[in-house]
Formats: sequence, structure tokens, C-alpha cells
Amino acid sequence: MAVPLFNLAPDLTVSRLCLGTMTFGEQNTLPQSFRLLDEAFEAGINFFDSAEMYPVPQRAATQGRSEEYFGRWIKQRRIPRHRVVFATKVTGPSGQMTWIRNGPNCLDATNITEAINASYVPMFGETEYDPTRQFSSVSMEEQLDALSRAVHAGKIRYIGLSNETPYGVMKFLQMAEKYAGNCRIVSLQNSYNLLCRTFDSAMAECCHHERISLLAYSPLAMGILSGKYFSPEGGPADARLNLFRGKYSEGESRYNLSNKIIKAAAMEYVNIARKFSLHPVSLAIAFVLRHPLVASAVFGATKTQQLQEIVNGCNIELTSEAVAEMDKVHSKYPNPCP
Repeated sequence: MAVPLFNLAPDLTVSRLCLGTMTFGEQNTLPQSFRLLDEAFEAGINFFDSAEMYPVPQRAATQGRSEEYFGRWIKQRRIPRHRVVFATKVTGPSGQMTWIRNGPNCLDATNITEAINASYVPMFGETEYDPTRQFSSVSMEEQLDALSRAVHAGKIRYIGLSNETPYGVMKFLQMAEKYAGNCRIVSLQNSYNLLCRTFDSAMAECCHHERISLLAYSPLAMGILSGKYFSPEGGPADARLNLFRGKYSEGESRYNLSNKIIKAAAMEYVNIARKFSLHPVSLAIAFVLRHPLVASAVFGATKTQQLQEIVNGCNIELTSEAVAEMDKVHSKYPNPCP
């Protein structure tokens, strides 16, 4: 059964699964990346995600490869451009990734424009709020104006936000209504999974009333919800949390299995899957896709088997009994990975 579709915006229909490419150029070679893209496309996936800083972990030597690999795949496979949707992201303020426009101190119009002009494919925009480093020198008005100009120039089709707050979403929407020529955001890409349901509080209310769709990334909580890390060996040596241990602080800080609560919650969800004769991946994916505000689940895969497990999950309909069991775990361990 093909992956179902979702109407994200006018003339923009995306598959309910979105293949993330952040392993392309690091964990996955060019031939391996092409194979995964081929298999995803054949399964009915037309939606692909990246960022100009990918792959991860971020390194100057590999930066940009994920976008490059996708662009080369389209060209070499002669994929009609209208048959795929590619969402990629501008790199925000960074004191570490100095190789990207000298580690911009702010996400201003110049940086946004340079990122779009240097990209291999059309992109969505990204902004991010960091409460420990609030870069207030650049207004959201300037950011939205730069992105809207790119839309009108035909360089990108739609604008989305990533890792955003309810305030940020509402502010961008307010500016789209206030200033002629500004484009309205159509999507929000935030983390959402069984271990991280923070979207369901204030953010869900904003998106519901403003008709903003969620592109839910990390539906498997960096692979934790697959159950693979609970084997006696601690999971495959090439699994991301093992392969890049100590090198991927963003992911490890949120999905840290040394945290007993995170581990206990994840194990209970894995056991629920087994109780209902489901693969843990299927349970996790089905949970995300049953949310009425989720347009697509943004996932990563480095192997064919992983891709197939996720595709299988999008065709699973959870029973009310299974959902009740998951809700009990959530009540016991609410949002252990916020």
C-alpha cells in the first residue's frame, strides 16, 4: 500500500512520511543515499527534508552534502521536479559552525538570502528561539520579508518554521496579515513523539486555530522507540547514539538513555507494541500520524529495513485499547524528552 498523501498548502500535496536526509554524506554514502531515495520514492514518498548544515554531526568538511546528494539524485534519476517536495532550512545563529557564513550572529535578511541563493533546491525557512541566547537585533519582520521576497521571486514555494515557540508562530502570522506582500507560514517542524508531546499544549492550540500543519520530526526519538538500544549489547555499533556518542550534543541532551525515566518510559512503549503484536516502530509512527494536526512525520533511515519498517507503520490503525495503554504511560512519565 502506497504512503498516503496530505494537502499541506494550495497546490502542495505531500506524503504523510517525509524522508530526512541528515545522514546523507556522513552515515550514508552517495550510492546508499540514492538507494534509500529510490526506495522511498517507489513507496510513494514525495516529501524530503534537509538543512544547509547537514549532515550531522556538523562538520566543515561535509556541510552541504545532504542537499547536494538530493539534488544529484533528482538530476541523475531525471525525476520531474513537480513530483517531489523538498524542505530545507536556513542555519540560524551559531558560534560553533563558523564555516557557514562565518557563524552568523543573527538570522538577518542577508544570511537568509545567501542561504537560499546557495541552495541546491527550493527551501522552507527556519527560525529558532534559544532562551539562553536571544538574538534580538534582527526583527522577525526582516526575516519574513526576506523569505517572502524569495517566494515572490520563485526561489521557494512556501515558508515554514522549525523549533519554534507559540509566540514565534503567532508573531509570524500577525506580520503576514499586517504587511502587504508578506507570505503566510504553512507549516511548523517541531519534535513530536511518544516521549515528547510538548506540542500538545499551547502550540497545538495555535496551529489548530490558525490552520498550521505540524511536520513532526524525530517520531522515533532518535531510534529509542524502535527498541534497538535495549538489547544486551546496547544496540548496533553503527546506530547513531552509539556511533556519534559525545559528538551530537543536541540529540544526546534530549534523548539520553542514562536518564532512568526516559529509559523506563521508552521500554514501556516498546512492551505495549509487543503486547498488541506490533513492531515498536509501527506503534511510534502510527501514534504520530493519528494526530489531527500532523501533516507528515519526518524520519531518518540509514538502511532499507529501517525504511520499510517506517513505511509499514503509516498503514497501521491503532486500537482504542492500545491508545489507552499509551496514555497510561504518558500519565506516568509525562514528556520525559521535552
